[in-house]
Amino acid sequence: MSREQRGPNEKLGAVLALAGISNAGLARRVNDLGAQRGLTLRYDKTSVARWVSKGMVPQGAAPHLIAAAIGQKLGRPVPLHEIGLADADPAPEVGLAFPRDVGQAVRSATELYRLDLAGRRAGSGGIWQSLAGSFAVSAYATPASRWLITPADSSVAREVNPADGSGAPLKVGHSDVQKLREAAEDARRWDSKYGGGDWRSSMVPECLRVEAAPLLLGSYSDDVGRSLFGAAAELTRLAGWMAFDTGQQEAAQRYYIQALRLARAAADVPLGGYVLASMSLQATYRGFGDEGVDLAQAALERNRGLATARTLSFFRLVEARAHARAGDAQAAGAALKSAESWLERSRPGDSDPTWLGFYSYDRFAADAAECYRDLKAPRQVRRFTEQALSRPTEEFVRSHGLRLVVSAVAELESGNLDAACEQGVRAVEVAGRISSARTTEYVKDLLHRLEPYGDEPRVVELRERARPLLMTTA
Repeated sequence: MSREQRGPNEKLGAVLALAGISNAGLARRVNDLGAQRGLTLRYDKTSVARWVSKGMVPQGAAPHLIAAAIGQKLGRPVPLHEIGLADADPAPEVGLAFPRDVGQAVRSATELYRLDLAGRRAGSGGIWQSLAGSFAVSAYATPASRWLITPADSSVAREVNPADGSGAPLKVGHSDVQKLREAAEDARRWDSKYGGGDWRSSMVPECLRVEAAPLLLGSYSDDVGRSLFGAAAELTRLAGWMAFDTGQQEAAQRYYIQALRLARAAADVPLGGYVLASMSLQATYRGFGDEGVDLAQAALERNRGLATARTLSFFRLVEARAHARAGDAQAAGAALKSAESWLERSRPGDSDPTWLGFYSYDRFAADAAECYRDLKAPRQVRRFTEQALSRPTEEFVRSHGLRLVVSAVAELESGNLDAACEQGVRAVEVAGRISSARTTEYVKDLLHRLEPYGDEPRVVELRERARPLLMTTA
């Protein structure tokens, strides 16, 4: 449906011409973006002609999908006012800003926390559904560059004035911060074991709104404030990671940007690097290998001489993932070699951050296997996958499932169909125990690779076993 707008929408027509998109092409892109978020849209070239020549304004999520579709072609975010749709139903650009001022940074983060809860209450995806397809890797450019230039604020002390009508100010102490850190640690364990969509993991946004936001808006010394911003950054990054794991890429992007800004206020350079590494993994997963390399290298650059050997190893590993996705075998191999070297230098007594507890040689081997999968080197995939699967993984169930799929792909590319299906069955069993859209996507990719063998009994069996999993995510 559309509503009338006075006169032709010349702005939309001009931007379409600039992007080189036809009416039929825009309609197809908008429908595809909608389908990615479960929306059934049937726009055609006539619909687009009405938007341009008659100034009709489509309702619901369509204006934002139009902006996203054009933005993907232009390679940059496209605001609604640029295409003459500024008076469409608003979807706030909350969470995309990286303010220079600490006070503005607090407002930006707490606005995002409130927005997520509003989306959950809406019952149908809320604001995140209206922002379908709005992930734009270019939105990471300003946060990354500002963080590189100034990785710490000069002071974060905050005094709330009771005269401003907010009531008695909340005085924040280290015990309040410790509760946030404990919440983050609990959530990390649940996420690894049950996936980002598990109901326990989904309590993180609620914790941000109910617990973290009032503390950030309270009064605190510079010392307490640094610690508070660090704890809030960890929780916010974790919320982003969970959104990423459940396929909510637009939500994840906003959480990551705010987490990086909070890490800067905390003057925690390794944590900021961890957020950048998370951004890199998301960009790489979405197919932006070159941008993933930039983000991983930004994480590494500021941490030289600051982070522990194991931390630097992880950043180099993330860089290798991006190089591999970009198809640069030489650069990927060099980054993997560096990552392994840093990991060998790490010692039990090193002051590694608590959020790096997941990273061991098993994780290195698992990611190395994915690098070689992207580089189409099945022998190397098999070698590293065997190492990654060599230990029981009760704590990291999702990772175990992902590794099984990668192993299945390697067996298939080596011509071992039976072994591929055997690993695939094990992966499906693991995927059925967790709530992870990312794991399900890996399974779907495996099934797609098996299509040429669709009549083989083992393949038919695997497809049947996977059917309930795929139906729950349809």
